[in-house]
Amino acid sequence: MHSFTLHATRLIAALLAVTAFTLPAAAQTTTKEYTPQVGQEGKDVIWVPTPQALVEKMLDMAKLTPKDIHYDLGSGDGRTVITAAKRGVQAVGVEFNPDMAALSERNAAKEGVTAKAKFINGDIFQTDFSHATVVTLYLLPSLNLKLRPTILKMKPGTRVVSHAFSMDDWQPDQTENVEGRTAYLWIVPAQVEGTWRWNVTPGQKETELVLRQQFQNVEGLVKLDNGKMGQLRNVKLVGDQVSFSIIEITGYSGNTRRDYTGRVSGNTIQGTFKIGDGSEVKWTATRAN
Repeated sequence: MHSFTLHATRLIAALLAVTAFTLPAAAQTTTKEYTPQVGQEGKDVIWVPTPQALVEKMLDMAKLTPKDIHYDLGSGDGRTVITAAKRGVQAVGVEFNPDMAALSERNAAKEGVTAKAKFINGDIFQTDFSHATVVTLYLLPSLNLKLRPTILKMKPGTRVVSHAFSMDDWQPDQTENVEGRTAYLWIVPAQVEGTWRWNVTPGQKETELVLRQQFQNVEGLVKLDNGKMGQLRNVKLVGDQVSFSIIEITGYSGNTRRDYTGRVSGNTIQGTFKIGDGSEVKWTATRAN
């Protein structure tokens, strides 16, 4: 082989070695970070981000505080979780798309809230969020309805806020509009349907209250401890807090009214009621069935 041919062969080999060494680094520097596209397909929905102004409003509606535990179901790029974390809340996002979940973690790192903002790459229907005190979501009505039985089993007083879509016949406790977008708030109600009995003074006959319930809407009948029927008025149920008035018709001399407030805990209600002179008396009711 001629010397110049040998030198050329060696030069080409050297160049190929350098090229082979540098290509991975060049490819690495040109790799683009994942960027989601509005309208891209997801597991059950397409991705459309909630405007930041509405995110803020939804968290305001939930009266979010640092004492809360917040879950965002279908958390997308993580903006709602990150916003909650900036308010000092321990917030968790559940996102099925692994690229979106990873993007959310990067966004949280950029905003300096990784200690408060966590993301789960998983299915919202397979994730336990029962310990949350605030839940946010932007899902289709059919998915809201599918989640509803789980939500109604959560601790009374849990706040649920949805962007755009309702919970069918479970009417919201509050509705707000921001920049043409709507948000709905529900407060998980305690289960109060049934027959409740109590007496104010030992030895008296029991007062009996029979309640019927559809979500936070409650109505019923009352039988007084003197055997007479009373009128039940102004029943209000917010989370585990219940209030109502009982009016006893006493004839021409007028009516007697008692205003009750109480906290529901399982099959017990404890609270106070006011009598005619404005003083308060403690009461405890027990559910019979």
